[in-house]
Amino acid sequence: MQPTDLTIEILQGIREEVKGVCAKIGETNERLDQTNVRLGRLERRQGDSEIRLATEIVAVADAVRDVRDLLRDDRGLRGRVDDHERRLTAIEQARG
Repeated sequence: MQPTDLTIEILQGIREEVKGVCAKIGETNERLDQTNVRLGRLERRQGDSEIRLATEIVAVADAVRDVRDLLRDDRGLRGRVDDHERRLTAIEQARG
């Protein structure tokens, strides 16, 4: 069976289409590579953000504990101050 001019033309057309598809696949691969690089940078930034956020959360928790301790101390002193106020009032009334 001898190839005809039409068969050769069809095969050449197919070859050209395959070249075009290969070129588009190459472009797509380049875009995917660029996207992967961007995603890698985004992932690193997200990790850095999570570390900063965790550090700040620890700092806030420490501050809340400090405030809690101060409030406890204040509550303990409040009773003593009230007692002193009552005693001073009693002394003032006894003198006056």
